[in-house]
Amino acid sequence: MHPQIEAIFDQAESRYLNPEELNLINQYVDSLPERLETYRTVRDRELELMQQVADQLQAAMPQEKIENLERSIKNALLLLRYCSMGMLLNDESFVQERLLNWLRGTMSVYNTQAVDTTLYRLLNQRLSQTLNPNQMSLLTPFLSMAQNTLLQSTPSPAIA
Repeated sequence: MHPQIEAIFDQAESRYLNPEELNLINQYVDSLPERLETYRTVRDRELELMQQVADQLQAAMPQEKIENLERSIKNALLLLRYCSMGMLLNDESFVQERLLNWLRGTMSVYNTQAVDTTLYRLLNQRLSQTLNPNQMSLLTPFLSMAQNTLLQSTPSPAIA
């Protein structure tokens, strides 16, 4: 659940909610049907979407080892799933705490920044073709936060 809403419920044990608190809850509830629809769309089209991205990635980076491509695609799949759940909950901390802290370390070990940069670009393009603009506006903040965090935390290749 959204951390602010959870805090509101915790604080409201001994009092009624004030107008600002009710407004925050109302905004979340009003956006829930679109969030659910976006989540369902990503879930139901995940295989098709990721297969197209994987095919494009392999064509764009034929020199890259298959193991690196597969690892990055698996990580991107996790990223998409966690960002979708974070979007549904409207909770960036869900993505930060459950995915990024773990994935950041994994990505830095394998130094796949070039692959991941291309992969994220292809994934974002495919998502914008799959989702409507309202759905993209719900998911994009979570994807951007996760992708930027991961790309900034991986070491850059040394320049000789």
